[in-house]
Amino acid sequence: MHAWIKEFPAAITVCDVEGIITEMNDKAVSTFAKYGGAELIGKSLYDYHPEHCNVLIRKMLATGETHSYTIEKDGQKKLIHQQPWFIDGNIAGVVEMSIVLPVEMPHYVRS
Repeated sequence: MHAWIKEFPAAITVCDVEGIITEMNDKAVSTFAKYGGAELIGKSLYDYHPEHCNVLIRKMLATGETHSYTIEKDGQKKLIHQQPWFIDGNIAGVVEMSIVLPVEMPHYVRS
C-alpha cells in the first residue's frame, strides 16, 4: 500500500476480479470494524452485500462501468464511489471510496 493511502481520511477498499478484498486503508478498517475490520482482507465482498449489490459489482467487473451514489448514515452524508481499476488495460478489480461530505455543499458549474 502506498503511504498516502494508509491515513487518507476517506475509506478505501480494494478487491480483485474475483471480489476478494485485497487492501483496506485505516479508515476502511475502522468503518467496517463491526464486520471484522482488517480481517476482511482475503474475504469475498459478495459475502457482505445483498444480491442486488453483488449484481452491480459483477457488472462493474464485466464492463468497467462506475457506480456512485450518496447515503446518509449515523448523521453523516457520504459519497460512495466504486470504480474498476486496471492492469495493462484489463479490469483487475474494483476500488470503493467512501467520503464524508458536508451536509451543505456548494455546487459549481464551470465552463
